[in-house]
Amino acid sequence: MRADLVRRIQGRATAPAGRARLVTATALLVAAGALAGLSACGSSGGGSSSASAAASSLASALASGSAGFSGEPPSALASQAASAVASASARLSSAAAAASSFEASVSATGAKASQAAVAALAPVTGAGNAVADVKLTGIPLTTSGGLPAVTVHITNSSGKEASYAVKIDFVDSSGKTVESAVVGVENLTAGRTATPIAFGSQRVSTAPTPKVVQAQRY
Repeated sequence: MRADLVRRIQGRATAPAGRARLVTATALLVAAGALAGLSACGSSGGGSSSASAAASSLASALASGSAGFSGEPPSALASQAASAVASASARLSSAAAAASSFEASVSATGAKASQAAVAALAPVTGAGNAVADVKLTGIPLTTSGGLPAVTVHITNSSGKEASYAVKIDFVDSSGKTVESAVVGVENLTAGRTATPIAFGSQRVSTAPTPKVVQAQRY
């Protein structure tokens, strides 16, 4: 009886419909694993555009392949794999959109000041003359779309109007600088505090630690 059962299973697996069903299930499972890898890469760094493009291409290929399928319906396992493909693709698209939206909203308000700050820091050696006027508050990755980001609190303690340039390093757990960003504020009234946002350009899965590297009042 056991041998007969084995022959029956083998016969179903080698039949045309059985082969088609197995190929479909296998393709979906491979696709799910590939997209899971793409999702991890997108979260740990750059390449969000290429990851999303690859996800879309893979999903399209699977759709084309399944359209001509004339065998038996896919098994429950294949259906779960297809669900994983859709879920991974959605996560990639959502994270990339959030990062783009955050970057656009911040850049629109600070681009001019950042350019002036970069120029102001160019001749500065050492930490600068205004590190004590700067404090940092981290921004959650869920808010920034996965980009390392920090709110830079700059308080003018000079007693007169002044402009500021601040360079921030984002440092990982090993002490390595992942990215750097420069922000600035112009014509800040004495005693007032400005709060520009410094952020990186590569998405990460673990938030790095922001540090003030240079701060110059001019």
